[in-house]
Amino acid sequence: MEDLNILERIQDNWGLVREEVAAATAASGRTPDEVTVIGVTKYVDAAYTAMLIQAGCVDLGENRPQVLWSKAESPGFPSNIRWHMIGHLQTNKVRRLLRYQPLIHSVDSERLLGVIAKESVAREVKTRVLLEVNISGDAEKTGMSATQLEELMQQPIPEGIEVVGLMAMAGLAADSGQIQRQFDAVRELRDHLVTASGLALPELSMGMSGDFQQAIRAGATMVRIGSRLFEGLLGGH
Repeated sequence: MEDLNILERIQDNWGLVREEVAAATAASGRTPDEVTVIGVTKYVDAAYTAMLIQAGCVDLGENRPQVLWSKAESPGFPSNIRWHMIGHLQTNKVRRLLRYQPLIHSVDSERLLGVIAKESVAREVKTRVLLEVNISGDAEKTGMSATQLEELMQQPIPEGIEVVGLMAMAGLAADSGQIQRQFDAVRELRDHLVTASGLALPELSMGMSGDFQQAIRAGATMVRIGSRLFEGLLGGH
């Protein structure tokens, strides 16, 4: 497929996703500007990712830090974007990752939070993070339990860190009703932590290609959309 046709397909997919997000927000009595669509580009190379940016997506999410920095450092890669680290983050990748000032969605332990804080102080920056909650209790998923989050939030936030909200994924085997209840539970946990900590915690990163409408209904402010943006281009993805 020629580059122009690929770009047109990505533009069409981006437009359809934006329309569906707008419809979901309207159905929930919200406005589209209350929800940021994060384009998850783990499926594609730097060229396809640049086309998604050209289509209008300026928030990019990567699961692997080394892929994020490889794309960011690609010759001619657009710089007018906001990076989001959405996958599991190993502590030995934090230092280099912070060069790109991402919003880190996947802070899944107190230890990782401490490493991010230490490296942020060393770089003289403040890093925005989301605390990842394993709301489904699935053993295969990363994230802290609600109890662990409450205990963590009872402690002072380390220097170099700004906690701006929570991130969660629905359970792997959850049906539609369970997904909705899990997302609602994340919002309720966020509201409880706001009261308990005094922090604003405005962001809720919930929902992916298959369940973002339910996440928006529950109050998501960020949805992470990947495969829907590259339909027709990736075979089995």
